[in-house]
Amino acid sequence: MTITLTVSDEVHALVPGFTRVAIEAQGLVNTPSTEATSALLDDAARRLAIRLDGRAPHEDPHMVAWRTAYSAFGAKPSRTRNSAEALAKRALSAAGLPRINALVDVYNAISMAHLVPVGGEDADRIEGGMRLLRARGDEEFPTAAGGERVIEHPEPGEVVWCDDAGVTCRRWNWRQGARTRLTEESGSVLFLLEALEPMGAAGAEAAGAELAELVQKVSPGARLTVHPPLTG
Repeated sequence: MTITLTVSDEVHALVPGFTRVAIEAQGLVNTPSTEATSALLDDAARRLAIRLDGRAPHEDPHMVAWRTAYSAFGAKPSRTRNSAEALAKRALSAAGLPRINALVDVYNAISMAHLVPVGGEDADRIEGGMRLLRARGDEEFPTAAGGERVIEHPEPGEVVWCDDAGVTCRRWNWRQGARTRLTEESGSVLFLLEALEPMGAAGAEAAGAELAELVQKVSPGARLTVHPPLTG
């Protein structure tokens, strides 16, 4: 793998059985949202509604597992939902999902359809490897407030993704930082799918395979490497 991904022993101990699937994509051409990617989001919302069958997203067994994981490191899951639950809740609301750009639309569609947290990182903006760990509390997380750039810090013990430059995503997969998010200039991307039991490796692998297929459709000519699931 071009970008090294490591998970700390502290996170392994906190949430045994965590599985991730990484997909590296190069030679991408990202575009504004299209009719095709908008249709993918609409179809994913329909698949989500069928899966839930009248239940709220947080009642799905996979989302229950993520809420337990968030509680384990001190987050309040009803206030800071994992990315898949937050996306599903918004998708089922009257407002629906915004269309961002083609690649974000694609991974959001997979996240909804499979109810699994999915992220996309601009690989050219990642410094060094990426690590999932429990924060000290002094790491930097650049964000914006009131139109101004501000630096936040995670809570001590919070689970975060970080690289050599700082935190790239807070509270595991709750909020991605602006530095590595996907834009229409992103040509190299690391997609990451994150699963807990009861989804497991097989479910994460199936979602990853569908994501790779859709990325190839929206960006023909892209070179993709789908890495096997890593658990533990």
